Amino acid sequence: MLLGETIVDLLEDECYNVSHFTNGSDALDATYKEKFDLYLLDINVPLIDGLSLLRDLRAAEDTTPAIFLTSHKDKESLEKGFESGGDDYITKPFDNDELLWRLKALLKRTKKDLPKEVGKLKLDDEHKSIYYDSILLELSKKEYSLLQLLISHANETVPKELILEELWSAEEGGSDGAVRVYVNRLKQLLPEVQIENIRAVGYRLVC
Repeated sequence: MLLGETIVDLLEDECYNVSHFTNGSDALDATYKEKFDLYLLDINVPLIDGLSLLRDLRAAEDTTPAIFLTSHKDKESLEKGFESGGDDYITKPFDNDELLWRLKALLKRTKKDLPKEVGKLKLDDEHKSIYYDSILLELSKKEYSLLQLLISHANETVPKELILEELWSAEEGGSDGAVRVYVNRLKQLLPEVQIENIRAVGYRLVC
């Protein structure tokens, strides 16, 4: 229980939206109601163990990437984890940074990268839409591209060079001043959203 709460705090500090379940049965029920980007499964949990849970999900054609948390270090347990459909594992006790590195790498490989929800902002990249507090934002093409970039790199500094490259073609020739104009437009549109100017470097969306 304590480990689960510690992991929830760690991931929420990194701006992930986390659902925590203390047994496999509740976790399985939740997968029927909600689509998750990644499963972080403990092998030894009540009612339905992590191995059986993932095996059932894979049988139901759920391809959501999964990382096992386990205290087992023997080859047989690890083999069972991968045979159940696991993508990676980490043994307890583990370093928090290592867990975050593995989680981010797996999300990146599956093209889901960082969470698509940052605070009250929700990015629907498939439909080129962004919502704030469930309200669709009316954005120009460049405003969308800029906000999408900031959301995708939440809590990271996005260099001005990358913004210029993403928003303007070589023929259009964007400028630092033009970037400032679009950043200020987003700030006016979303006064409760914190967008920091990292002097001489770029901009950062803080969640």
